[in-house]
Amino acid sequence: MPNNTHRYRITVTPIEDDGLQCNGRCTIEFEHTCHDDWMRILENIQRQRGLSGDERAALVVGTKLLSGLMLDHRKDTDDLFAPLRPHMGTFVASLKERTRAVG
Repeated sequence: MPNNTHRYRITVTPIEDDGLQCNGRCTIEFEHTCHDDWMRILENIQRQRGLSGDERAALVVGTKLLSGLMLDHRKDTDDLFAPLRPHMGTFVASLKERTRAVG
């Protein structure tokens, strides 16, 4: 059975007012695993109107990070994401439908 897990390294580095990257300890970096191919999702959402390229990338990464955390913690006794869960499901379904309609 093939391994369908994708690993990602996420790096966030602030950009200073002068347009340069910040110096010193100012980068957040972490790894995340997911069964989805984020690059393929980003390719599929490229035709989504109303969003810039950076906004589409942020949408894919942000949605996949949050939905992944929600999935990982769905069985927690005190599920932090319980109030958000139905809304996130509706949002993701709507996003998928809009992406299909554009394509």
